[in-house]
Amino acid sequence: MTRGKKYTEAAKKLAEKESYTIAEALKLLKETGNTKFDSTAEIHINLNIDPTKAEQAIRGTISLPHGSGKKVRIAAIVSDDKIKDAKAAGADEAGLEDLVAEFGKGKINYDVIVATPDVMKKLGKVAKILGQKGIMPNPKAGTVTDDIVKTIKELKAGRLEYRNDKEGNIHSIFGKLSFKDEELENNLRSFIKVIREAKPSVLKGSFVKSITLTSTM
Repeated sequence: MTRGKKYTEAAKKLAEKESYTIAEALKLLKETGNTKFDSTAEIHINLNIDPTKAEQAIRGTISLPHGSGKKVRIAAIVSDDKIKDAKAAGADEAGLEDLVAEFGKGKINYDVIVATPDVMKKLGKVAKILGQKGIMPNPKAGTVTDDIVKTIKELKAGRLEYRNDKEGNIHSIFGKLSFKDEELENNLRSFIKVIREAKPSVLKGSFVKSITLTSTM
């Protein structure tokens, strides 16, 4: 297969070393991100865990110091008296019965759904639909909360959820290639620090096996 000039040049740069410092990796990430769009910076971490064991599961949230650069659409499932506050905090839509009915019809144009504990029963009828899309509110993900205003503001500011997949990997974004070098580095170091600190107490030996950075549209 014939490759383009940009691909060949990028591949040559990446073939020079097997591992890089954070500064070197970010420099290469920007140099090889040759799309015409403001590419998203991604991190992929291979962990030395057994994903079949619950006590080794890695899941949590992180608020990146400079945000993720991603615009997030949020729906807030709340009682009528909290709708105004939820929208003022930045929710793209807020409500209860009307939104649940829309979800049941498959009308789900949101990246994140948050809810207060008192209305979670209402979501029972659409739990499977939301679960399949990975957006069912969950206390572990911080999307079931009494402080709905704070949660919405944090999500809009770039708070991210992370969790290991079936192969024991963590995948996440950590900014845009248009970010300043120090902003991307701060975000990346913050993310890695949080993951390292999440090492299960039952795990002996190394925890992080490898870290790979990529960019995507």
